[in-house]
Amino acid sequence: MDEQDDGAKVGLWVTLGIITLLLFGLIGGLVIRSMHAKQAKPAAMAAAAAPAAAAETDVLVDVPLSGVVVARVFFELDKADLPSDASAALAPAVKALADEPAKKLILAGFHDPSGDAAHNADLAKRRAVAVRLALVALGVDATHVQLRKPEQTALGGPPEEARRVEIRLVD
Repeated sequence: MDEQDDGAKVGLWVTLGIITLLLFGLIGGLVIRSMHAKQAKPAAMAAAAAPAAAAETDVLVDVPLSGVVVARVFFELDKADLPSDASAALAPAVKALADEPAKKLILAGFHDPSGDAAHNADLAKRRAVAVRLALVALGVDATHVQLRKPEQTALGGPPEEARRVEIRLVD
């Protein structure tokens, strides 16, 4: 009988040890999860606010092309990355708005009619967004920069004209 009692005691202690480890693991996991949730909440709120702010500034206005063209930025074929000379190309726009702070800048992205129209329009918009971000990085107030709906160019002109963003100074 003593051997059975010793075996039962060992089994009982092993079972209690496993249950204890499981409880500590569960409690530790809950504590870590709670701490992570507290840290993630401000980041999640900031991340949620950023798309909302970006969505507000990504609103495309449908206005006629008017105003004075103060700058043009030309892009590589099927790319929305700013060219290396973008800062120099944007300098006249920054100066024009600084000289007349009551006005706004309208960014119009252009594309040609060849290929997928939806892709081309999205590419023109992404190019305009890239230009807006560069202008803001150069000190332009984002509230003074609006995006215009992408404009399609006619075939037959120089190909780089279909890969541009025009910046116009308007009232």
